[in-house]
Amino acid sequence: MNYPDIVSRDRWQSARDELLKAEKELTRAHDALNARRRQLPMTEVTRDYVFKSAARGDLRLVDLFDGRDQLVVYHNMLTADHICPGCSQVCDHMMNNFAHLHARRTSFAMVARAGVPRIEEVKARMGWTFPWVSCEGTTFHEDFVTAQDNASFGFSVFIRQAQRVFQTWFTSGRGAEQASNTFQLLDLTPWGRQEAWEKSPTGWPQDPPYSWQRLHDEYPAAN
Repeated sequence: MNYPDIVSRDRWQSARDELLKAEKELTRAHDALNARRRQLPMTEVTRDYVFKSAARGDLRLVDLFDGRDQLVVYHNMLTADHICPGCSQVCDHMMNNFAHLHARRTSFAMVARAGVPRIEEVKARMGWTFPWVSCEGTTFHEDFVTAQDNASFGFSVFIRQAQRVFQTWFTSGRGAEQASNTFQLLDLTPWGRQEAWEKSPTGWPQDPPYSWQRLHDEYPAAN
């Protein structure tokens, strides 16, 4: 297994400072992209979806806002017989304390097509406490996920005006990575995510994309 070159502190500092220029450019580009996202139009949600939850019974989409103005939804791929490792990594990074999000008038909810008993079973196993509702028996997943180039998971953002709800954004694929600080932290390391698609020096450890992911209680104890 290979490692970065060993250099003097001065040479390291020079290389780090040069990279910092590019990192600041990326930050400014990301800010500009966020500004474009804030300028997106919105489209009204006119279908009356009914979600089910263990704690609160039947809920409409506007109820998921909990009285706040904005709502971020993660569309989870959970089914009756499969727990998606990728979606579960997103779940592991969801805050159990949403006070900071709420301070900006924004709520979060997880949604899956699995039924409420299955959702509660998985939440208990994995130790998750964030809001999670079932859209079983509705077309919510098909209308907001599958309809986007046949996606299977992703994030949607909604905003409301009184009882009227509007969608403002959706992302899937690698667009959903921003919720995972595991990826963000690995990207800071010399070996990165250690996946075959990454452009890395010869000898860096690399595996097929996502092949290393497990549910957090399925990793070897030695890890």
